[in-house]
Amino acid sequence: MTHDEHSRPPVHALLADGTTTCIRAVVPDDHVRLQRLYEEMSPESLRLRFFAASRRSAAQAVDRACATPRPGHRTLLAETKGQIIGVAEYERTEESGTAEISLAVAEGLHHRGIGTLLLEHLVSAARADGVTAFTADALAENHEVLKVFADLGLRTARRFDGPEVRCVIQLAQDETYLTAVEARGGAADVASLEPLLRPRSIAVVGAGRKAGSVGRAVLRNLRTGGFPRRLFAVNPSVSSLMSVPAYPSIAALPLVPDLVVLAVPAPALPATAEECGKAGVHALVVVTAGLDAGQAAALLGTCRAYGMRLVGPNCLGLANTDKALKLDSTFGARHPRRGTAGVAVQSGGVGIALLDGLSRLGLGISSFVSLGDKYDVSGNDLLQWWERDGVTDLALLHLESFGNPRAFSRTARRVSRRMPLLTVDAGRTEAGRRAAASHTAASATRTMTRQALFSQAGITATRTIGELLEAAALLHSQPAPAGRRVAVVTNAGGVGVLTADACAEAGLTLPPLPADLIDALRVDLPEGAAIGNPVDATAVVTEQQLKNCVDRLVRHSAIDAVLVVLVPTAVAAATGDDLVRALAHAPGRRSRTVAAVCLEQALPVRLLPVKGGESVPSYADPAAAARALSHAVRRAEWLARPPGTVPDLTGVETRHAHAVAETWLAGHPEGGWLDPRTCAELLACYGIPQLPWAWAETEDEAVTAAERLRGPDGRVVMKAHWPGLLHKSEQRAIHLDLQGDSQVRAAFRDFETRFAGLLTGAVVQPLAERGTELFAGVVQDEVFGPLVLFGLGGTATELLADHAARLAPLTDLDVHDLITAPRCAPLLFGHGGSGPVDLEGLEQLLHRLSRMACDLPHLAEADLNPVLARPGGITALDVRVRLQRRAAHDPYLRRLR
Repeated sequence: MTHDEHSRPPVHALLADGTTTCIRAVVPDDHVRLQRLYEEMSPESLRLRFFAASRRSAAQAVDRACATPRPGHRTLLAETKGQIIGVAEYERTEESGTAEISLAVAEGLHHRGIGTLLLEHLVSAARADGVTAFTADALAENHEVLKVFADLGLRTARRFDGPEVRCVIQLAQDETYLTAVEARGGAADVASLEPLLRPRSIAVVGAGRKAGSVGRAVLRNLRTGGFPRRLFAVNPSVSSLMSVPAYPSIAALPLVPDLVVLAVPAPALPATAEECGKAGVHALVVVTAGLDAGQAAALLGTCRAYGMRLVGPNCLGLANTDKALKLDSTFGARHPRRGTAGVAVQSGGVGIALLDGLSRLGLGISSFVSLGDKYDVSGNDLLQWWERDGVTDLALLHLESFGNPRAFSRTARRVSRRMPLLTVDAGRTEAGRRAAASHTAASATRTMTRQALFSQAGITATRTIGELLEAAALLHSQPAPAGRRVAVVTNAGGVGVLTADACAEAGLTLPPLPADLIDALRVDLPEGAAIGNPVDATAVVTEQQLKNCVDRLVRHSAIDAVLVVLVPTAVAAATGDDLVRALAHAPGRRSRTVAAVCLEQALPVRLLPVKGGESVPSYADPAAAARALSHAVRRAEWLARPPGTVPDLTGVETRHAHAVAETWLAGHPEGGWLDPRTCAELLACYGIPQLPWAWAETEDEAVTAAERLRGPDGRVVMKAHWPGLLHKSEQRAIHLDLQGDSQVRAAFRDFETRFAGLLTGAVVQPLAERGTELFAGVVQDEVFGPLVLFGLGGTATELLADHAARLAPLTDLDVHDLITAPRCAPLLFGHGGSGPVDLEGLEQLLHRLSRMACDLPHLAEADLNPVLARPGGITALDVRVRLQRRAAHDPYLRRLR
C-alpha cells in the first residue's frame, strides 16, 4: 500500500439522521481525541468491544491506530465538529486477500449509522488494496454489531464458538450491496433535505429597505406566499421589514432557524455563513453570485464543518407548494402553482420558464430547487426527495453538469420506473471533440456520452424547454402507449397528411386499418369520409360522429394511440370546441393514448380538461404532438424491459491485470500507449480473443514468425510499430498478402527504410479470413466514467460514424442495444444471406471490454479496430490500449460533493 493510499483526502458523508460527518484516515495527532473516545465508553461497551472491560486494551487499540502507516493496515475515523464519533480499522492477515476488522462507535451515538458508514468506506478502501474478505470476532451477545455486519448487503457467514462468533464478510460488490448502499444513502439524503424543503423556521439575510433588492424579493415571496411558520429578517438597521420582525444578526434571533437564505455581497458571504454555522443553522440557500475561488472554498468549507446543506450559490431559490407549508423562497415574479411536478434546474432563467410553463399547463409543482452553481445539493438529491415525498409524480431536470453520473444513473433508473423523468439536454453543441487521437476517443463526443446516460437511465431527453413541456403534458395526462401504432383522425385531409409525415419522422407508424374497423367507421362518419390512416372525417363531421370514431379507434387492438387533428371551418356542423369535447366523451378514451392538434390555438401546448378531472393534451403543431408521442413510446418501451443484469464472466484475471498495468506504469509514469506484448497480455486477462501474432525486431525474426503463423493460403500481414503510432493505414505502416520469405523480408526492409529512427519492431499475423469489420472501444470520460462504443469498423470508422455507446458497466440489455443500434446491425444478423455472425461471441467481447474498463482505473482508452465478426467467431485484429495513472474512484461510495 502506498503512502498516497493512506493520505487520501477527507470526505464528508451523511449519517442516517441527515447530519454530516467527516470520514478520514487517522493520523498520529488524533491520539488524544481517540483515547477520549474509549475513555468515555461505559464498561459494558468496552467489554463488548474488547471482550473485557479493559482500559489497557483500549489504550493499545489507540496506539495501533495512530502508529506510523504500514502496509496492510488502515484506520478510518468519523469526525463531527471536532469530535471523533467512530473508528474502524482493518489489518491484513496471513491468509491471502483477508483482513481482520474492528469497529467502535462513541457512547450514546449508536443507531445513527456511524458504524455502517465507516464500514462502507473501509470496504471501498480494502477493495482498492486487494482485500477480498473481512473477518471479525464478536461476542454472540453483541447483537448490535452483528446486525451491522448482516445489514451491510455483503455476503456474510457466521461460525459460533462458545460465547464468541466469527464473521467472514465477502467484499465482492454486487447488486445486493449497491441496492443496500443506495437505500441507506437515500434515507440519509431525504433526512438532510428536511430543513431545506420543510423548514420549521426561516431567516433572510440581506433583505434591505429599498425595493428591487434580491433579498427583499425573497422575503416578500415568503410573506405573501403564506409561509405559516416562524419567519425573520436579519438587518441591523430596522426592527421590521414588510411586517416581518428583523434582528441585527443571526445570533440575535430568538431561535436558531432551520433555513437561512443569504442574499449578501460575495465578500461578506464567508463570514455570514460562518455565523450561521456557529449558531447551529441546518441549511443555507445562497442566491449571491460572483464568488471568487477563495470565497467559494470558504463557503463550502464552512457548510461542511458545521454540517449545513447548501443550495447554490448563484441560484433563484427554492419552493415547496405543500398546502401546509406554502414555501416560496425564490425571487421570481410570481408564486409557483401547486401541483405534482418536481423541478430542479441549474439555470435560474430555465427555472422561471419551466415554472411559468407548468403553471400555464395547470400542472404546477410539488417542489422546485434552483441549484445554481451546485456546490452541494444536486439533481441526485432531489430525485431521492421526490421518490419519497408522496406527492411528486413527474420530475423535470435541467442539469448542465453531473457530479457523479454513475450514481445519478442508478438513482434515475430507479426513479424513472416510478414516474416520468424528463430533462433538457443542455450542451449538445460543445465545440470539438476530446483531444485524443484514437478512433474511440474521436467518436466519444460529449453528446453521445450524455445520450448514453439518458437512454440507459430511462430519462426522456428533449432538445428545448418547449419540447420538454410538450412531452410533460402528454406523459402526465395520458396512459403509456403500448406500441408505436398511431391512428390519425382529422377534419382536413391536407393537415392529416402533414401529421402522418410528422409521425413517421418521429419514429411512429401509421398502420393500415383492419377491414372490420374500416367498415365500422364508414357507418360512423359522414358520407365522403376517407377511411384510411389518416382518417379524413371531412369538414362536416359532427361532435357525435367524431366521438364514435375516436371511441372505435381507441378500443381496437390494432391501434396504440390516437391523434386527433382539428381545423376550424365555416361549414362544420359543430364548432372547434364541440369537436374537442368529443374527445372527452369517447367512452374508451382512457384505454389508449389520445392527443389533439388544434391548429388555431395560441399556445404551443395546453391541457384540455375533460370529465372526471382528467385532461387531454392539445398541440398547435402536428410535429410537436408527434414528438411528444414518440417520447411516450420510448418511455413505455423502456418500462416494458426488465432492468438487465451485469453477467458473471469466467476466465477473468483481475489481479493479474492490475499487476500488468502497475508494472507498465512504473516504467512509464507519464502514461501512454502500450506496446503489443503488454497490450496482448492485458487483453488475455479478460479473455478477449485476438488473432495470433508474433513480434519481430529483425528481418530474420520476421521470416521465422511468418513461417510459424502462415495459414492454409500461406499469406501473412506485417504491421510496423513504434510508440505513439495509432493509424497504421494513414502512415502506410502495414503490408498485406505477404507470400514467401522474400516478400516478408522486403516488407520489413521497407519499414526500416521509411521509418528509420522510429521503428521498434513489427507485428506479424496470419491473414485473417473474410468477415464483417467492426469497431469496439472504451474511453474513460473524466466525468461520466468508462464509455463503451461499438459500430462499423475499418479505416473509415470515423468518417461513417456508425457507432453506438453505453456507459459501463454494461448489462445484457445494454449490450443488446449496442449491437442492434448501428446502421450496420443487419449485417450481423445475416443480411444478404451470409448468415448471422457469432452474436454470443460479440456479446462476450463487449461484456469483457466493459469489465476491463471498470476494473482498471488507469485504462484511458482501448481501441479494437477492426474486430472481425464471422459465423465461426469474433477476433480482434488490431488493438491499441492507453494507460494513464489516475486515482481509483468508487462511484457508489457514499459521500457529499
